[in-house]
Amino acid sequence: MRMFDGFIFDLDGTLASTNKIIFASFNFVIKKYLGKEYTDEEIISLFGPTEDTILKKFTGNQYPQARKDYYHFYEMHHDKMVTQYPQLIKIIKKIKNQNIPLGIFTGKGKESTNITLKKINAYKYFDLIITGDDVAEHKPHPEGINKFIEKFGIKNERVLMIGDAPTDIKAAKSANVKIASVLWDSYSRSLILNENNFDYVFHTIAEFKNFINEQLSY
Repeated sequence: MRMFDGFIFDLDGTLASTNKIIFASFNFVIKKYLGKEYTDEEIISLFGPTEDTILKKFTGNQYPQARKDYYHFYEMHHDKMVTQYPQLIKIIKKIKNQNIPLGIFTGKGKESTNITLKKINAYKYFDLIITGDDVAEHKPHPEGINKFIEKFGIKNERVLMIGDAPTDIKAAKSANVKIASVLWDSYSRSLILNENNFDYVFHTIAEFKNFINEQLSY
């Protein structure tokens, strides 16, 4: 029998390879307003709060214009700097066609989330999109997962979270849902494999596709 009645996807590193555009967007603003650049590792260390929270911290009273600059750069350079996964979108479409609730739970802010989901032609498939702007507590807190469960009335054990980071694992475990760690674009690959705290792990989209096809065949 089918094991899951709801699927929640992370966005960055899961539905699309977005690190390059995120790093470039932050450095565009940091260079313009602070006159310096950050390494990829330094930018990764900032992850957790939304882009707006980070930008406010760095730019202070220049934040309103810095915010406009960030999202303009993010949208204008998105197509050439983001790797899309058309096969993954087909899998999501197949889940949607089975009338199974689909959610997004991401630490990104609402504006960048909507830009990316629309650019990769995925926005229309999700029944609930929960961003860092929609929760009081960010990952690894399970607030976003709990919102999904409450909205659709699904039992915790019948929900699968799909993500590429240790924070996704921790959030899923805290919410008592299953977690599938995906490693096709994970900057945390070694951490995930070393912790070995996932319920499922998929190294390729093809592996994940086979798993979903088995789920939907019942």
